[in-house]
Amino acid sequence: MAEPESTVINTDVKQKDPSEALVIAVTTRAIFSLEEEHKLYMEKGKEEYIRHQQANQDKPLPPGTAFAFIKAVQYVNEKILESNPAEKDLFDILVLSNNSPESGMRIINSAKHYGLEISKFCFVSDEDSTQYLKSHKVKLFLSADRTDVCNALRRGVSSALVFQQEVQAPRTPLRVVFDGDAVLFSDETDQVFREQGLEGALQYERAMEAVPMGEGPLKAFAMHLGKMRKKFSQEKSPIRTYLVTARSGRDMGIRAIKTLREWGLAIDEAFFMDGAPKGPILAQIQPHIFFDDGLHNIQGARDMGVPSAWVP
Repeated sequence: MAEPESTVINTDVKQKDPSEALVIAVTTRAIFSLEEEHKLYMEKGKEEYIRHQQANQDKPLPPGTAFAFIKAVQYVNEKILESNPAEKDLFDILVLSNNSPESGMRIINSAKHYGLEISKFCFVSDEDSTQYLKSHKVKLFLSADRTDVCNALRRGVSSALVFQQEVQAPRTPLRVVFDGDAVLFSDETDQVFREQGLEGALQYERAMEAVPMGEGPLKAFAMHLGKMRKKFSQEKSPIRTYLVTARSGRDMGIRAIKTLREWGLAIDEAFFMDGAPKGPILAQIQPHIFFDDGLHNIQGARDMGVPSAWVP
């Protein structure tokens, strides 16, 4: 596997062992707000974009959607190292960028300006930069580009599409909300629902109640998160996880709970919405990131100012 054209190691940050860490890759447009720059790139081309980035390399980019999530992840690392300075099971953040290293200086400077613990900046000139995710042992990939996300999911990497929105002030602990079907779990029941309607889906669930559901695209990431959470008592944990699903608790919640138990995945709170809008409950939870496969749910979350990531 070829290395990205240029990987810049951030010497200000203690490097982590990727075989033990939970490696998260974010693209520059997921972590910083680059809407104006992206527009310039699309309208005036690469040369003009590079010139602009070089001219502004000391001007920090405004925070993007995944910014507060990355800040909260750093807080988790601090808490883990406080309780065990030798711990290697930490979050490791790398930035994957289609910028050249010359235009990428602004990204590095912005990360340093905000004190972001990013261990590596990978500047890739290839059309499909997701081919480098596996070699860096990435467990979660966040991008503002749909093609990137689809390519990464095809490569078997937990991935989600981040939508640009106003960023809230970072706060702790880290709060992550997962949808159930087609995110944590497989979409088997969704398929039955599409083919046979609600009654068919209910019958299928009753028949399959004792059988754990298949794994969805974000299971591996959720499991690693759960493993980190187990280092702390529930009261002291710097990580809180939530399941917010359209399933009804009465008819379709049992199998979801049994599946989580079978996997050994502890979730702090589960909400079975029975088809009701998710926005109000998300506004209460105030997560750093919300993963869902339904664009209507993503829109509802964004309307409430919740940083959202779509799992296509």
